[in-house]
Amino acid sequence: MKRFLKWLGIGLLVAITGLVVVYWTPDTDPAEMRAKYATAPSQFVKLDSGLTVHLRDEGPRDAPAIVLLHGSNADLHTWEMWTRDLAKDHRVVRFDQIGHGLTGPSPTRDYSTAAFIADVNRVADKLGLKTFVLGGSSMGGGIGWAYAAAHPERLRGLILVDPGGAPVAEKKRDQQPLGFRIARTPILRDAVLKITPRSLIERSLSQSVSNKAVTRYWELLRYPGNRQATLDRFAAKRPPTDEAQVRSIRTPTLILWGAEDKVLPISGAGWFGERIAGSRVIVYPSVGHLPMEEIPEKSLSDVRGWLAELPPAR
Repeated sequence: MKRFLKWLGIGLLVAITGLVVVYWTPDTDPAEMRAKYATAPSQFVKLDSGLTVHLRDEGPRDAPAIVLLHGSNADLHTWEMWTRDLAKDHRVVRFDQIGHGLTGPSPTRDYSTAAFIADVNRVADKLGLKTFVLGGSSMGGGIGWAYAAAHPERLRGLILVDPGGAPVAEKKRDQQPLGFRIARTPILRDAVLKITPRSLIERSLSQSVSNKAVTRYWELLRYPGNRQATLDRFAAKRPPTDEAQVRSIRTPTLILWGAEDKVLPISGAGWFGERIAGSRVIVYPSVGHLPMEEIPEKSLSDVRGWLAELPPAR
């Protein structure tokens, strides 16, 4: 029996070693990633906090401003198709948030909602934006409505695209993409620091983005420090959404949601719509978690129509 257990242990060790060798995925090279994903009009801007962020500031400088916040493990490129059109008559600002893209990890490892909100203010202040429309997708949407509750005086409007924050039933969590479930599993998530095969990203994003975009997500997730930042964010204990905070929002709000979202279920559209007074909710059949990438023309048309109804910028 002891001999059997010994050989079993050796076999398991060999198998695990083989898996590590096959699936080992090192960090990407920062210089290579900047050359590939920070082409014009990218900038690297140092904020008052000392953090240097990768951002793009496009469109007429005197036009109404829109700031766009990407979701978890995404980056500013997720808004590319919207920006191409909106920048014709709006000043469009998008940036890689802490722990993402070419901005990289937070020096303090603080990934609280308050830290993300503070960076929105720092970017807006740095660029001289007094008031603006704020748009956010997924995690960025969660930061967006929290920002609207904390700083309503700075916002002309709020666009929430499949935002985080609405209650999610446990059975729905079991249906979320593989990458999200692994990141929430204590034993498996540590392996993600060194073993992040492209197939994992493909399975998580197959419903929502193109093959080219999968490559971008995979490479920027492995930008030095971003995988640890992902684990830090998922490990952080976050209090339940304060419903009173959501109900306090008076900023004109547009809510867009993909009916087939496997990350944040469609029930969230009604939850936010019922609690943000005067909000407009648009649901897209047969669309997943990223309407701005999956159906850019249709979602942009809805955004354009809504923007035209906002009071003129001061």
